[in-house]
Amino acid sequence: MSFPFYATVRRVLSVGMLLSVFAAVPPVFAVSPRQLVEVTDFSSPVVSPDGTHVVFRVSRASTERNIYDSTWYIQRMDGSSPPQRVSDGGVPLRDSAGIPVPATTVWSPDGRWIYYRARLDDRIGVWRASADGGVAECVTNGGADVRDFVLSDDGKVLKYSVGPTREEVAAAEQAEYDRGIRVDRSTPLGQPLFRSGYVEGRPTTQRLGFMYNRVDLTADVPDRWKVVDLASGVVRNLAPSESLPAALAASDLAKQVPHIWKLARDRKSGRVALLTRTGERTDRPRIALAMLPARDARHLVKCVAEACIGKRISGVQWRPGTDEVIFTVTPYDRGFAQSIYRWNVETSAVHLVATSSGLFGGEERWEPGTCGISLKALACVTANANRPPRLESVDLQTGARQVLFDPNMALAQDLARIPTQLLRWTDAKGRTFTGQFYSARRSGNTPPPLFVTYYWCMGFVRGGAGDEWPLATMAEQGISTLCINAPAFSPNADKRYGMGQSAVESAVHLLASEGRIDKSKVGMGGLSFGSEVTMWTLIHSDVVAAASVASPIPSSMYYLLGSNIGKSFLSVLRSNWQLGAPDETPAQWQKISPTLNLDKIHAPVLMQFPEQEYMFALGYAIPMMLSHRADVYVFPNEPHNKFQPRHKLAVYARNLDWFRFWLQGYEDPDPAKAEQYARWRSMRSSTRQGRIVQQGSP
Repeated sequence: MSFPFYATVRRVLSVGMLLSVFAAVPPVFAVSPRQLVEVTDFSSPVVSPDGTHVVFRVSRASTERNIYDSTWYIQRMDGSSPPQRVSDGGVPLRDSAGIPVPATTVWSPDGRWIYYRARLDDRIGVWRASADGGVAECVTNGGADVRDFVLSDDGKVLKYSVGPTREEVAAAEQAEYDRGIRVDRSTPLGQPLFRSGYVEGRPTTQRLGFMYNRVDLTADVPDRWKVVDLASGVVRNLAPSESLPAALAASDLAKQVPHIWKLARDRKSGRVALLTRTGERTDRPRIALAMLPARDARHLVKCVAEACIGKRISGVQWRPGTDEVIFTVTPYDRGFAQSIYRWNVETSAVHLVATSSGLFGGEERWEPGTCGISLKALACVTANANRPPRLESVDLQTGARQVLFDPNMALAQDLARIPTQLLRWTDAKGRTFTGQFYSARRSGNTPPPLFVTYYWCMGFVRGGAGDEWPLATMAEQGISTLCINAPAFSPNADKRYGMGQSAVESAVHLLASEGRIDKSKVGMGGLSFGSEVTMWTLIHSDVVAAASVASPIPSSMYYLLGSNIGKSFLSVLRSNWQLGAPDETPAQWQKISPTLNLDKIHAPVLMQFPEQEYMFALGYAIPMMLSHRADVYVFPNEPHNKFQPRHKLAVYARNLDWFRFWLQGYEDPDPAKAEQYARWRSMRSSTRQGRIVQQGSP
């Protein structure tokens, strides 16, 4: 870092210490961290066969009880009545990374019932609830959890698959515990090995699938399919001669159409709408929309309208009983704000249905879900940067929108007080970036600090990718926040990280030149790829004054533990990061690894890791902690994305305190936080920044 930067930091921190003297009143939040944790989320809605009703599940975190409450609702599509509760949704299921598994539901053909998989009473079964809310019952039985289910076309029979019984799973885990766990290539090194992660809603002993995808100990036990007659309740095993209705897959059409990414089949005509995606390993993959007249057809009908060509099309589905394909465009230059179109495959006409400043396609956090669809309308979970999820109907002819259910209305009203905008800018190379910017209130004529996070900022941003930084709360408390969308993911690590660094530096330059932020008081944080870009920026730039990371970065410890996986790990490490063994590619390791660049990291770093990953970071976390440059926390039983409500709230609160301390000089007077601030003050006096403050003080 240059001397002028340190001189600026000296002035900033001196002022910050003065601010902390009179900051004796606890903060009053317009938007509190707890409000952001306890947002009500929706599953992707599904419309009834006759198009009159829509079913959806809502889930809401309870920090007090450290659980999620989920409920299934049914509502009329015309909005003439409020939603009716029809059943408990059970424990929301998650994948091994902590991301919610989409809650799927199936309507009976007559529209009288909905069927869904749920974890209730400590078991996973297939439940059904009557559309009038009068009955909710489990239609499967036995000692094994249900893995999948299929409802027959006539609605009379349900086929479902199970794995080993719950008792068999528990016995296998206990037996391994008693005799000792043998380490092999499937052992998830770096985390506790006995019931340390959640699979299907319960603490489970885990194994590695592909790379770091975790599965339960008995995941390789083949499915056993059963059949239940829904009228009599009689259950039998599926006979070997009976076939399961298999959904059409991309592999079924690979010879006719290569590079299929997504598809949707019209059940009545057999036509198939396709999205093909080429250039997967390039910065900008090419997406094309087409239609296959039949499964065995050789001729593709391509959409050649302007709305289809060169656009970032993200989803397709058939409009029931018509020749129209409904497709969604999610463009980067609009911050992934979605638009919906109709394409008539017979006339080639394309019509815009509706546009949004955020998402139409559900609120699945990492990837948009889908809207429910009928002949007349869509049922969509809509959300944008300062608007939490709500359910709307969208008329397919007129584009008219109607709010059906808005459980987050009070939070939306609070968020409306915080100025929010989609920011667009370019760097010195002419590359375009977008991000959601939350403007902080000013204190006098002094520009506010800035916090930036980099990766993915779709829909209701709340805490950035990984949901760890309460962006609206930080802005309301005087720190402007910017969530930057990564425009592309080059397979070349240097280019990938360099683009992230440039995005941050150019955003800081733009906002500072406009007098909207103080460029000497910039914080940065990230999860996963966002953590990697944060640490890269700390190593290769002076723009960041304080940082926070939620995930480990490739390092010698990461290589050591991962190398036990073998070829799949080593192959991905080389293709994604251009890294071989540390002694094989030392120059690349030198660029990327924090362990080899400790002397270049001058900003204090808050590290809040999940228990399943923290050991990967110890090679650099411990030296930084011992030299008073890092404060390290580990959250038990958490995977890549932390999900326990109390942990989410603790992460939010600590990140808020951290950046207010380093960028504003503020200390929360709560006596319970006294030890935290004593530690951070010690860090400040021990760091290079702190010594400069002391040297410049009277």
